[in-house]
Order: sequence, then C-alpha cells, then structure tokens
Amino acid sequence: MMRILLNVLTGVIALLHLWFLTLEMFLWQTPLGLRTFQRTPEQARDAAVLAANQGLYNGFLAAGLIWSLLIGEVRWALRVRAFFLGCVLVAGIYGGVTAQRTILVVQALPALVALIVLVVHQRTVSREG
Repeated sequence: MMRILLNVLTGVIALLHLWFLTLEMFLWQTPLGLRTFQRTPEQARDAAVLAANQGLYNGFLAAGLIWSLLIGEVRWALRVRAFFLGCVLVAGIYGGVTAQRTILVVQALPALVALIVLVVHQRTVSREG
C-alpha cells in the first residue's frame, strides 16, 4: 500500500514539475503566465530568459522523478527518488522564502509528504529483506 501511495505522490509531483516547465518556458508571457506569476507584460518580457532557465530545471526534476518510477531495482529506485524529492523540497523551501509563499504549499509540502512516505516505505522494504 505504501509503495502505491509513494508512486502516486511521485507521479503527481513529476506532473506538477512538467506543468511548471510548461508555464515557465512556453506560457510565461501569455495571459495565463502573467496571471500565474503576477507579472506585467514588461516584467515578463524582461525575465523571459530567466523563467525559461527555471523551467528547464523543473523539467530536470520531473525527469529524475519519472526515472525513479521506471527503475526496476527497489532500493536503487528509492535512493534516486529520495534524491530528487529532496531537491524538490529544497527548491520549494527556497522559492517559498525568496519568491512566493505559495511555493511552500505547492512544491515543498508535497515533496515533504512524499519523503515521509518514502522513509516509512523504505523501513518496510528493509524489514522484508
């Protein structure tokens, strides 16, 4: 049961980061991007290259999480997943403190919950042997 929950949480977080990639790389200067990031067209234009770079990093996080879902060996998969969820958590805390508080809820909190589930699941896997 924990494995299924962990996989679902990981998949949702990966999808979120693919959405962030899309917003930051492709929709940044559109009405949706302007509303989402509370920017004027001028601000969005001036920050477009930085936003695209940020989107690319979100894509790397999504790719790592998806990779962790595809790895067959459980212990290796959990290590990779822990690393990428930790990266998401750190990025979410940093973004929440420096950019927008909502990032703490949208990015950091799901990663923290997934990491907690991962630790509980890992203990179960270790006991089973």
